[in-house]
Amino acid sequence: MINQHTHNISKKELYGGYKIFFGTLVSESRLRIINLLKKEKKNVSQIIKELKMDQSAVSHDLARLKKCGFVISKSDGKFRYYELNKKTIQPLMGIIDKHMKGNCIHILRKKENEFI
Repeated sequence: MINQHTHNISKKELYGGYKIFFGTLVSESRLRIINLLKKEKKNVSQIIKELKMDQSAVSHDLARLKKCGFVISKSDGKFRYYELNKKTIQPLMGIIDKHMKGNCIHILRKKENEFI
């Protein structure tokens, strides 16, 4: 946990930051983009094509992901490429995936079996 006093932030800012961070991960479409970008950088057209999403939704999600530091963008000629923040988000998603597989997937499987 962040030490509020060392980083000079209030409790309100700390928990507000947590809400923004975890709120970014609530969106299935943003999670799909994050998972796609785990493999390699992509431009908007590639993301739209691979995820079968519309341009406005992809642009909106990328703006949120960029604003919160989940992705970075780089121009290459006439294209802007997006990639995961390799310093923080890439390793964090590895930890989240490992945790989810060991602790969360069984909940989904149990729910699916309840409807059979």
